[in-house]
Amino acid sequence: MKALPPSKMTRNDWQFLLNLLLVLLLAGCNSTDDAGRKTPVISGNPPGTTYPMPPVKATSLADMGWELADGSRSVVSEHKGKVLVLDFYATWCVPCRDSIPHLVSLQKKFAEQGLTVVGLNVGGPGDNEKVPAFAKEFGIQYALAQPGEDLISFLLSDSDAIPQTFVFDRQGKLVERFIGYDAAVGERLERVIEKTVQTPAS
Repeated sequence: MKALPPSKMTRNDWQFLLNLLLVLLLAGCNSTDDAGRKTPVISGNPPGTTYPMPPVKATSLADMGWELADGSRSVVSEHKGKVLVLDFYATWCVPCRDSIPHLVSLQKKFAEQGLTVVGLNVGGPGDNEKVPAFAKEFGIQYALAQPGEDLISFLLSDSDAIPQTFVFDRQGKLVERFIGYDAAVGERLERVIEKTVQTPAS
């Protein structure tokens, strides 16, 4: 078929060309070619969430844990026999910044009696990048890590306020939970830790 010059194309000719272009465009959008196929996101940071969403494999708190800066993973059960303090914080959180010096002091004071403090950053996207400078600013010597989503869901399911500090005894049982920080909380936290480290492992 000989192509007609644009000036001599009829309305039906234009309609045919428009329909043909539309069919070609639709065929391209519905292509099943592997190169153009999108795969569903099953991990990473889904829209509207702050934390990574790995598959939850832990069946109890003892199996839940955190990832350290070097990429290694630690779980609660590894600290049995010690008094474990898990502190959920963010570098931008003002009461967290008030509580950190006290935690640093408590770690030094009770380290030889088996106290282990772990700071767990829940500051959201980009906050983890600020942790090294934050640690230097406050002279933090205890471990700083990223908590697993299962640990966050288990311990912070009823309140996402921070700081939140959990004290576990040498058997891995929760002794006390602290939400927020002020002078009274600091005094109570120290008393609880001091009493707990004095209790021998059974």
